[in-house]
Amino acid sequence: MYSVRRWSVRHARGMEIFYQGFERVFVALHPLWKAIGYQRLEKPVAAVEQVVKGFLFDCQMCGQCALSSTGMSCSMNCPKTIRNGPCGGVRANGHCEVKPEMRCVWVEGYAGSLRMREGRAAIQVVQFAVDARLKGRSSWLKVAQEKSPPDATEKKA
Repeated sequence: MYSVRRWSVRHARGMEIFYQGFERVFVALHPLWKAIGYQRLEKPVAAVEQVVKGFLFDCQMCGQCALSSTGMSCSMNCPKTIRNGPCGGVRANGHCEVKPEMRCVWVEGYAGSLRMREGRAAIQVVQFAVDARLKGRSSWLKVAQEKSPPDATEKKA
């Protein structure tokens, strides 16, 4: 898993391009997701998301994915779960002080952000603290709901 996670960061630009396309399609399918019911879709979509993102990024399914803002390096892999940059314990060789065999996720994330078109600006955005109530939930569905245009019925309300 660790080697695939590192591969994903090394190919952050390609992952960014793929995700942007995937997101457009997923958001465009909002009417279908809404017709089926977001609540009804939560478990199956979260299960697929966990398999895909778990394999590619060693995703911890926090429900508030920030991969596109962290150079395709899941910040939840930090043993201290630091969400906004490295702690003071990054070793001189870029490895983690808690897990010396692992490169710091933020050292990796910064390197990945430099490869991305929007990564340099995105990594500077401060991430909110993780809401533990969302753990295990699909961030894909959350993005589809947040980025979909409001329905005509929602505009009147």
